[in-house]
Amino acid sequence: MASSPVSAHERAWVNPHPEDQFVVSPKHGFLPRHDPLSQLPKAFSALESLLQRMPRIQDSGKPGLLATGDFGKAVLEELPLYDVSSIEDPQLLSALYRDYTFAASAYLLEPCDLEYRRTGKYGLARPVLPKSIAVPLCIVADKLGAKPFMEYALSYGLYNFQRKRMDKPADLDNVSTVRGFTNTEDEKGFILVHVSMVRHSGPLVQQAMQALESAGAGDRQAFDRAMEGMATSYSRINGAMEQMWKASKTDGYINFRAFIMGSKNQPMFPQGIHYEGVDPDMVEGNQGHNGRFYRGESGANDSMIPLGDNLLELTSRMPSNPLTSVLRDFRQYRPRNHQSFLAWVESRASEVGIHAYSRSSPVSAALTLAVLDQIRDFRHRHWLFTKEYILKHTKHPVATGGSPIVTWLPNQLSAVLGAMEDLGKVI
Repeated sequence: MASSPVSAHERAWVNPHPEDQFVVSPKHGFLPRHDPLSQLPKAFSALESLLQRMPRIQDSGKPGLLATGDFGKAVLEELPLYDVSSIEDPQLLSALYRDYTFAASAYLLEPCDLEYRRTGKYGLARPVLPKSIAVPLCIVADKLGAKPFMEYALSYGLYNFQRKRMDKPADLDNVSTVRGFTNTEDEKGFILVHVSMVRHSGPLVQQAMQALESAGAGDRQAFDRAMEGMATSYSRINGAMEQMWKASKTDGYINFRAFIMGSKNQPMFPQGIHYEGVDPDMVEGNQGHNGRFYRGESGANDSMIPLGDNLLELTSRMPSNPLTSVLRDFRQYRPRNHQSFLAWVESRASEVGIHAYSRSSPVSAALTLAVLDQIRDFRHRHWLFTKEYILKHTKHPVATGGSPIVTWLPNQLSAVLGAMEDLGKVI
């Protein structure tokens, strides 16, 4: 049964921060509303120079700063403390966030990359982020409502591409990366497949909003059309995801993985990270109380599958265990409009009773089952990626986002399978 009618104002979604690059809309979906800036203004020439010389392999084929282990030294010698306090331009703020997070991760994790290439173990990261990175990064992050550490959407993944032809969509053959740690084809492919997946998220957003509106109004035909459309959109997203096998070799991911690690639940950051010039001075013997712990870059922070989970009220039926708690903690590591939209969908789905409404008609149940099957397909492929790209190449037990790598994805996959089995009983 649909819930009692509510006003159009209560049903409508409005981005609380419309000035941000990451708004949620049928036009852009979960991608930024403007293509990312590919180069910083001349006022930030020292940072731009460091980032261009940073990748392990330069475009010329020569070794970059990360190849020789000289990036940290170059930061300390070359990077001034830029004043970013007066910057309000959303595109520039987003580009600075991306670039300072790249510089931060490269600086902190450079020793881990060097150690991994020598021994196959990550060793220890640098525990202190110098003020030339820490201070402006914290200011920019605060302006964007983000954490001052590398994120999937705001930096490494979805704000890290250029379209080759602006009149064409961000498909895999029409995008290139802006930044990278290694500059290998495997790293580029890894990043850009995610962009090509999310480029299909606009219709997904529109269909989710239509499903909520039609269920709230008791419009069965419109609801069924929305579910059918969502299944099609997820199918296209899964098709783009399948390109990963060719775009990024299974033995290539491990070569840049060190740089997208976080400090939360990771042995390379036993005391967390101290942000020089921002945090109080560290007290010897008491460092653990001063360090910061952030989750690393992870595709688990993408918003497309959580949208389906929240819409179909699957999130509320996830098993109550520490693995699900990690899933909920990941919510903090998304652009603030993404966070608000997903929370609105979850709340609105509960209000209109999407779970019950989708079961009250055999046709609706079948179409909803098709959506769940696409979500299952997505999570199953993600698990296959985990086994082929990670588990076959390392014994490190923690994923980049800080989740237990062997058990976390199966936890979500089993919840989807259970929901499918339950829904199948009413068809």
